[in-house]
Amino acid sequence: MSNTVQKNIDYKKYVVSSNLQYFKPHATKIEKTFAEEISSSLNNDSKSIHPKFFYDKKGSDLFEKICSLPEYYPTRTEITILKKLQDDLDSYIDESFRLVELGSGTSVKTRLILDIFTKLQNTTEYFPIDISEILTESSEQLLKDYSGLHITGIIDTYEGGLQFLKNFDDKKNLIIFLGSSFGNFSPNDGYKFLQKINSTMKSGDLFLIGLDLVKDKQILESAYTDSQDVTAEFNLNVLSRINDELDADFYLKNFAHHAIYNEEEQRIEMYLKSLVNQSVIISKSNLLLNLEKDELIHTEYSYKYKLSQIHELLTSTGFEIKHTWLDDNQYFSLTLVSKN
Repeated sequence: MSNTVQKNIDYKKYVVSSNLQYFKPHATKIEKTFAEEISSSLNNDSKSIHPKFFYDKKGSDLFEKICSLPEYYPTRTEITILKKLQDDLDSYIDESFRLVELGSGTSVKTRLILDIFTKLQNTTEYFPIDISEILTESSEQLLKDYSGLHITGIIDTYEGGLQFLKNFDDKKNLIIFLGSSFGNFSPNDGYKFLQKINSTMKSGDLFLIGLDLVKDKQILESAYTDSQDVTAEFNLNVLSRINDELDADFYLKNFAHHAIYNEEEQRIEMYLKSLVNQSVIISKSNLLLNLEKDELIHTEYSYKYKLSQIHELLTSTGFEIKHTWLDDNQYFSLTLVSKN
């Protein structure tokens, strides 16, 4: 372990119990503050707020509500695929593998993979990587239900956590990236991210990625503009977070949730639309924000893929495709790859 500590000197280790520990970067490693990022992204002609800022406590709770909405197909569809996948995955992994998850995810999905591991192993190692400290709460709940589980959380960006893992030890990893989070990347950034994952993987490691598929425009737009307006509340909540944490004065009733599917770009585009001409002060970002009526603040892209595009993307970033699983409607895919 001394070598591990030496290799990861940028991280501080916290031991919660004999089967739960986590690593967190020292404060000096944090690149940009929330205030700095908001100041930068809202100070452009094309104003934006990065989707990672959706997920404060309220935002995370609202997203859980979104996942159970009748219009929001991705979560339940992926769970259906994961249940099918349980019969196949044990032919690819054995007792020597550790489970690594990018984004600690909903416990339902994590558990479906952990169930496979615990059938094969007396002791299972699980490494969740998440920027949010909420992973410590979800980890404690998992430990109550899985007696042979040992959890090492990494509270960092995905890239930072993967680099940490590369230097940790020689154990084989199954890295999973579930949900449709990859769709938030632009094509160029997504390509670079997959290259990064590939570069941190060892020979023998596996990577399982969830990707949302191109489908009917009405199905897609309904999933992001639900009849109960939960997605609207989720989108607007990022302004509440800025109000609370950065001492801003956004008046939420002056904004509307706006989501469209851009067929040419194969992506859902989510915005906050200004309903009036208005000015907003964000004190901790030292920013006076002027918005015109109908001006848009971009908050999220969610790219959708064709199967041929998925295979081309993964092979061009250095992976060998092992298996692709689909639901009956071909709404969503899970693809298992190895380092080529």
